[in-house]
Amino acid sequence: MAGGDTHRATCQCGQLRVTTVGDPEIVIACSCLACQRRTGSPFGTGAYFREDRVSADGEAQVYARVADSGLDVSIRFCPRCGTSLYWTAELRPGHYGVAVGCFADPGFVEPARVVWSESQHPWVRFPDGVPVFPQGAPRPKAE
Repeated sequence: MAGGDTHRATCQCGQLRVTTVGDPEIVIACSCLACQRRTGSPFGTGAYFREDRVSADGEAQVYARVADSGLDVSIRFCPRCGTSLYWTAELRPGHYGVAVGCFADPGFVEPARVVWSESQHPWVRFPDGVPVFPQGAPRPKAE
C-alpha cells in the first residue's frame, strides 16, 4: 500500500479487519432504505479509498445486490458477528467503501455529501454546508 497515516476498521468481534492508508477520497452518508437495512440505523456512512490503499484480513462472506442506482454492490461482512465492514460498488470502480462506524473514531472525516435524502428520517441532521441530494449525486457527464 502507498504511504500515509493508517486507519483500522474492524467488525464487532474483531475477526474481520480492514487497514487503510491515508484519508479517504470521499465520505458519503446515504439514507437509502438498503443502507438503513444494512446498518440497522437511519443511514449508512461510507469512506471510499482506492483499492491500493486498502487491505483486508479475516474471513468475509459476500452479499451482492443491485443498488437503488441500478448498479451492482458487493458487501463483505463477518460470518461470525454479521458486521458489514466494506464493499465494492460498480459506481466507484477501483475503490472500496468502508463503514465509517467500524473505524470507531469519533474524529473521522465528516461526510462530503448526503445522498438519498428522500428517505431520510426527518429528525436526522447533518452539518450546514454539506450538499444533500434527494437520490444519488449527479454523475459527471461522459465526454
